Amino acid sequence: MIVGIDLGTTNSLIGAFIDGEPRLFPNALGDLLTPSAVSIDDHGDFILGQAARDRLATHPDRSVATFKRWMGSARETRLGERGFRPEELSALLLRSLLADAEAALGAKVEEAVISVPAYFSDAQRKATRAAGELAGIRVERLINEPTAAALAYGLQERREGSRFLVLDLGGGTFDVSILEMFDGVVEVHASAGDNFLGGEDFLELLSATCCQDLGIDARTLSAAELAQLRNRLERVKRELSANARVRLEVRAGGREAPWEIDESRFERLAEPLIQRMRAPLERAMRDARLQPAQLDEIVLVGGAIRMPLVARMVSRMFGRLPLRHVNPDEAIARGAAIAAGLKSRDARLEEVILTDVCPYTLGTEVSRQHEDGSHQAGFFHPIIQRNSTVPVSREDTFYPVHDNQARLSIDVYQGESPMVARNVKLGELLLDLPPRTPRHDNGVRVRFTYDVNGVLQVEATVLASDRTHELLLEQNPGLLSEQEIRTRLAALANLKIHPRDKQENIALLARAERLYEEHLHERSTLQQWIGDFQAVLASQDEERIGEHRRGLEAALERLEAGV
Repeated sequence: MIVGIDLGTTNSLIGAFIDGEPRLFPNALGDLLTPSAVSIDDHGDFILGQAARDRLATHPDRSVATFKRWMGSARETRLGERGFRPEELSALLLRSLLADAEAALGAKVEEAVISVPAYFSDAQRKATRAAGELAGIRVERLINEPTAAALAYGLQERREGSRFLVLDLGGGTFDVSILEMFDGVVEVHASAGDNFLGGEDFLELLSATCCQDLGIDARTLSAAELAQLRNRLERVKRELSANARVRLEVRAGGREAPWEIDESRFERLAEPLIQRMRAPLERAMRDARLQPAQLDEIVLVGGAIRMPLVARMVSRMFGRLPLRHVNPDEAIARGAAIAAGLKSRDARLEEVILTDVCPYTLGTEVSRQHEDGSHQAGFFHPIIQRNSTVPVSREDTFYPVHDNQARLSIDVYQGESPMVARNVKLGELLLDLPPRTPRHDNGVRVRFTYDVNGVLQVEATVLASDRTHELLLEQNPGLLSEQEIRTRLAALANLKIHPRDKQENIALLARAERLYEEHLHERSTLQQWIGDFQAVLASQDEERIGEHRRGLEAALERLEAGV
């Protein structure tokens, strides 16, 4: 069985193409959205999803979220006794999602299509594949999130020659892609984005503004206080999508104070973030050589597009209202499920060919010769330009700087700067050249091949000897080697994740503990509720546990609502 997975910064989802339509699978709590959070308890067992998110406030040193933003880096997060890389944290989350899918399907899941931001780099894509391998599945394909959203909207079924702009603003990343449908092909013309712009940045803006208004130095707050404040401000951000003004009581730094914000002030404060969104939009339009009037539809996806200021910005830029009728939280997961159906050649799906583009320019370092004959190194020579339709293969020929040069280094970079120092180095290939050969007779033909999964192959042929060398980009900074993946896979195999059937009880206790942290005047009552529920759990009477759980859920909901 092939599943489709939206591995998000804030929330993740899993689904499959079943009986002619995409179907998303609920987690143990009955929710389609699983928070992308990981926590570890005192016994060394892992807690995933909503319970882990609630534990960010109560156990900040043993919990983590938003680790998607660190994919492709060597950053480690310490939970309990050991450190975890972003790939490992993502793998733990993937295991939880796979358990939900297998519970719904009653069958083992071994393959997956995973969505990634269109602007994910080569290293970030490789890290996503490694996470799948660590979770024990084969990643059949990586699909760009805007392309998945287009499938969810059924854009492949629209009239021939239709052009669409898909804007995806998630919790941690921002993507924009321009797509066209013709002859059963969904072709991406251009992609742009920002891997460090999303709903979390708008939340950080609210947090900084609240602290500034109330004279609170955020640096003096404990990790638990910061987590509690952000949790409450997340609700403020959501309420601003429906209400003109929101008020809350802030408890931080040993004090309580009222704070309120209105939607118009929030939009003024968020103007720098909105400007950061405009730049990729304008770049994608320039790369696609289109004017706004040439677009047939504009589609918004991602949970953060619920903020009215995003739709207003898009409407002003393009002079029309965007489409938002598919649940923005679910659109990418539904598209990934359809892509999984296409991959498995489901007979109920019309044959659709998906193309994508290379999100970054790929090239090598060259030296430039000045008029006086001297050479200056450090210049970037593009071989595959950004937004080239993939799969794509391009080649160029290079020559050594000096006569009789014995070795030549082919350094591979990605980026848009004319100087390699400001681009990202992906790897290098050292070539032995025939000795005692003039430079003009010692050329090397270099071919870059980039496929639909974001895998780059570099081949270099020494023309004088006709020897070909292939570059395997395994030494990228921040990436796990094959040996490291095997080592960490063995380590993860011994880690325990709380059983799926206990997640609802764990999540309810984590929620009650978070509210205990937040509500000073209700602590006695909450402590009694927590103790009572723990006593019922100890009885192992499933009927009593279920009845008590429903009563506690209702009580906590009333407390959160202020009833």
